[in-house]
Amino acid sequence: MRDDPTIDLSAIARDAMQKYGFHPGFPASVVREVDALSGEVPSAGDTALRDLRACLWSSIDNIDSLDLDQIEYCEPGPDGEIHVRVAIADVDFFVPKASATDRHAAHNGTSVYTGVVTFPMLPDRLSKGMSSLLPGQDARAIVIEYTVLPGGDVARGQLYRAVVANKAKLVYEEVGDWLDGKGPAPALVRDVPGLQEQIHLQTEAVIRLRNRRMEQGALDLRTIEASPVMEEGAVRDLVVQEENTARFIIEEFMIAANGTMVAYLGTAGVPMIQRVVRTPKYWEEIVSTAASYGETLPLEPDSKALSRFLTRQRTADPERFPDLSLTVVKLMGPGEYVMLEPGEPPFGHFGLAVTDYTHGTAPNRRYVDLVNQRMIKAVIEGDEPPYDADELAMLAEWLSGREKASQKVERFMRKAAAAVLLQGRIGETFEAFVTGASEKGTYVRLVAPPAEGRVMQGEHGLRVGMRVRVRLIRTDPYNAFIDFACTGRLPG
Repeated sequence: MRDDPTIDLSAIARDAMQKYGFHPGFPASVVREVDALSGEVPSAGDTALRDLRACLWSSIDNIDSLDLDQIEYCEPGPDGEIHVRVAIADVDFFVPKASATDRHAAHNGTSVYTGVVTFPMLPDRLSKGMSSLLPGQDARAIVIEYTVLPGGDVARGQLYRAVVANKAKLVYEEVGDWLDGKGPAPALVRDVPGLQEQIHLQTEAVIRLRNRRMEQGALDLRTIEASPVMEEGAVRDLVVQEENTARFIIEEFMIAANGTMVAYLGTAGVPMIQRVVRTPKYWEEIVSTAASYGETLPLEPDSKALSRFLTRQRTADPERFPDLSLTVVKLMGPGEYVMLEPGEPPFGHFGLAVTDYTHGTAPNRRYVDLVNQRMIKAVIEGDEPPYDADELAMLAEWLSGREKASQKVERFMRKAAAAVLLQGRIGETFEAFVTGASEKGTYVRLVAPPAEGRVMQGEHGLRVGMRVRVRLIRTDPYNAFIDFACTGRLPG
């Protein structure tokens, strides 16, 4: 059955954006400002930029992504070292502080990806064009260097401005299948001389980085966030993003690059915005959750012990692991941005098992990354910082709120799209897992399609983790409601 043509998910998405305080479109002042940009190509003779176009840079992203912020390149070093360069798009060059485009980006704070329609932080002419690290064009970038040692530790390196050229835009699924032995090497990897060896070297660096973080207590969490598959404006399916080695490459290089940025700003003695996940204030409930699985955690927060517990559960019960992950994520509390003065002790990121962390590798998509980029460029060029501590503190608070609001929009739209997909299946029965059971309500996730909804009938006695059979009784895309009746419990 085709979707109801009277349900306009794009309109629902725009309404959700406005409800949570976003401006879903660009004002005329921003359009005029961006249209007036020349799209200046970096000159090879610009002595302020290192010419690194000859390096075999590549990117890995979603198949339809054009707002490319990050490209990577590795070289082998002495004694088993791997030297890493991560180039970040120089968005600040095109978006001066306090410009109309900057003010709009600061208000929204982030691009919002609803699965139905994307609301970019910057106009496409910038984020998908002039300030993107797309193949086939020279681009300005901030390059972050660090060295991965054989044991996985990171030796921080330099930051500097450069001109770069992306040689290959690769896709997560294709590269991941190849690296994980599920498919052939992508055509670009085969055709670009040296690229196979380059990706294998990147993979070796990432294995070291990831193993080291896991040893230090990083949390290997996996929650299910099903995104709609859209065809001609209609919802055709819900898909869950699968982990693979290609995604690990981008994640680990990003984490190490962000840590290197923090070290660089710290050495310069300037205030900065860091990304933190504080020590969980609901640790007692995490301990109780572990006890319900027959496991004992220390009475004081211990990321290594929690990491070991999660690893065991992921191996023992992979089907229910996403629901355990979601429970732990909620009890840990949200990430947030905070301003740190020079020399002030860092809060750390409990989930990543790192002490110094920020967001600085996606300035086309997140405003805090653009702020951090401006701070870095000022240090590189010996200028006064463009923001003082008070400004950074206000921005940290505002952008933490914008992130939470964007997550609410995205979560609402995932549910709205799922309601549209299921609207023709009222009365059908599905297998599901109980994902939440409290005074606020009882919730389930269907096995297929992976939609979530509330149990309105027969919910008494249900507990998180139970496998049940539910009947769909109502959908409401406008309010993102999917309601079920529990018709029975299943073994396992």
